[in-house]
Amino acid sequence: MHLTEPRRVRLAVLGSPIAHSLSPTLHAAAYDVLGLPFSYGRHEVTSGGLAAFVAGLGPEWRGLSLTMPLKREVLPLLDRTTPLVDELGVANTLAFRTVGDTVERHGANTDVEGLVRPVAALGTPISEATVLGGGATAASALVAAVRLGAGLVRVFLRDTAKAGRLVEQALRLGVTLEVHPLTELPGTRHAFVVSTLPGGAADDLEIAPAGPDAVLFDVAYEPWPTRASTRWSDEGGRVLNGLDMLTEQAIGQIRFFCTGDDAEVLPDEAAVRRAMRQAVGLAPVIGAR
Repeated sequence: MHLTEPRRVRLAVLGSPIAHSLSPTLHAAAYDVLGLPFSYGRHEVTSGGLAAFVAGLGPEWRGLSLTMPLKREVLPLLDRTTPLVDELGVANTLAFRTVGDTVERHGANTDVEGLVRPVAALGTPISEATVLGGGATAASALVAAVRLGAGLVRVFLRDTAKAGRLVEQALRLGVTLEVHPLTELPGTRHAFVVSTLPGGAADDLEIAPAGPDAVLFDVAYEPWPTRASTRWSDEGGRVLNGLDMLTEQAIGQIRFFCTGDDAEVLPDEAAVRRAMRQAVGLAPVIGAR
């Protein structure tokens, strides 16, 4: 592996609240397998505080993982962005790169692949999707659904007036989008559901699997399991959770931090993935029942 900026050894996840984040656990497991001397911490940074935090960092810093409420706030601070950041208007990764005599801030979005890879690993064909929620993660879920093969996406959110970004995004992607209030979520069975709602917020919604290959991707992981995921599993459907997403998006971040490209596969990435999943209590193989 060609390691960019070998003297940059510090990384961290930023956001608010952040004390619960398992990103340090995931990244530490990965860097141990890769034999890299990186330190990865966490810092509470509230809305409006990101620019000052970044400005105060020294040359030992390699990059930052960003969670809410910073994924849009970071955009004005970036010198270069990946096409996906430009498409979504959301970045969850900031890497520091020395270019000539200056240090540039490069932004990436690994959330989409964090959703795509676990579902793809199940081998279940996707033709349509139901997305619960309308925030930044819902935007990633829309792109992920399209990449997985969905030609129709139904979005259910509390306030349909806030679906403008998703509607514009669907037009650019060329996918049929239906927008509905959460109160109109049908009691029909679903083949593929992505819940981007906070932990437990989907528990009283009527979602049930259409069959044994139906997938619920509940991006919550604390508390876990949610009642919604338990009901889905009890009825024979397959369940992925927020730790599946967190692990896969972290792998994309590690690629970006180490190689400069979130698509460049890491050395022995299968071993890296197993170590990360086991570190947070997941089965070594995605989707293992």
